[in-house]
Amino acid sequence: MKESLDKGLDFVLKWEGGYVNDPNDKGGETKYGISKRAYPNLDIKGLTLDEAKTIYRRDYWDVCKCDNLPYPMDILVFDTSVNMGVSRASHILSESINSVDFIMNRIKRYVDFKGQVMEGWLNRVFDLYRTFVRPI
Repeated sequence: MKESLDKGLDFVLKWEGGYVNDPNDKGGETKYGISKRAYPNLDIKGLTLDEAKTIYRRDYWDVCKCDNLPYPMDILVFDTSVNMGVSRASHILSESINSVDFIMNRIKRYVDFKGQVMEGWLNRVFDLYRTFVRPI
């Protein structure tokens, strides 16, 4: 497991938070960003932090082959896969020439998501940029 995975997990969990069961959230019941919609057989309310980290590593980090990517692209792709899906993250990566280009391409994809809370997503991607691409 790369040191980057720990940094990526810290970042994702900063934005994904704890237990929520908001009827207006398309994911439905969620904890640590893991949704009942995506994992219908999982006890979301009883999900532990370690279990959530295992899911993130197995279903996002490993699937996107983030261990094979240079820093900070590994974290950018990982967070994007959590936020937008593995296939979109992979597609954005294939279109990007560097980390700044990746961030810009991710922002462009937000336009495709009708009815979602754009401000929160933009705040997240700007934080990602400031934290890993151009730290202040």
